[in-house]
Amino acid sequence: MSRIAELFKEKKSHVLNVYCTAGYPKLDSTLPIMRALQESGVDLIELGIPYSDPLADGPVIQASSSEAIENGMTLEVLFDQLKELRLPIAEGGLGNQLPVILMGYMNPVLQFGFERFCAKAAEVGVDGIILPDLPAFEFKQHYGSILQKYQLDFIFLVTPETTPERVLQLDALSSGFLYAVSSSATTGNEQNMDTVSAYLQKLALMPLKNPVLVGFGIKDRKTFLSACEHTAGAIIGSAYIKVLHGNIHYSSVTQHFIHSILHAD
Repeated sequence: MSRIAELFKEKKSHVLNVYCTAGYPKLDSTLPIMRALQESGVDLIELGIPYSDPLADGPVIQASSSEAIENGMTLEVLFDQLKELRLPIAEGGLGNQLPVILMGYMNPVLQFGFERFCAKAAEVGVDGIILPDLPAFEFKQHYGSILQKYQLDFIFLVTPETTPERVLQLDALSSGFLYAVSSSATTGNEQNMDTVSAYLQKLALMPLKNPVLVGFGIKDRKTFLSACEHTAGAIIGSAYIKVLHGNIHYSSVTQHFIHSILHAD
């Protein structure tokens, strides 16, 4: 059983997935920030691969991506950093429990080589991949078998505009979980959580094989709890990137932020 499957088997609700950008705010901050997230009690880490034209991302994550690229982050550098990912915790790694997902876009992955990318991801201990601009047709025709070969989960995104038939199709193709985008806006935008709740209720009534995590606009304990009412959990990205901006005390600011999400004052 994969680490992602194991997580959702053991924890049915209030799963917290936190996004961070590789190489931000410093080139060598990737693993220290991931360790800080693990120590703070997150359930899953979504590690963003910096890209110059991230279509689904709002200005906060776009800015972090641009800064990471300026810092020198590339896929070659990232995989070199992630060689330490599954080292024992005592040796500075994350151990073998916390699932890690790479989130990126097709252009840099194709330039790197899709199968090479998957092989490297599996080699360093990555559990799953999110590529928002990989069409379902291309996934079925070319790429799904490669991901399966390297035992990598692949997560598709659905939005409030996705038809029920399409949701079921993307759920069938996904493994690990299904990513429910709270609106058709980009990451970091304010959301009407009543509208989001109605959308998530509809998803909850569908015969989905995967648990659902909701992202976009989840920024604090209130929005996290609201998102969790009808899903297995939520994804926080832009709000955490803001916390890291201009801050080198990764551990303390991460502990404080995650505590504010998971625990009532």
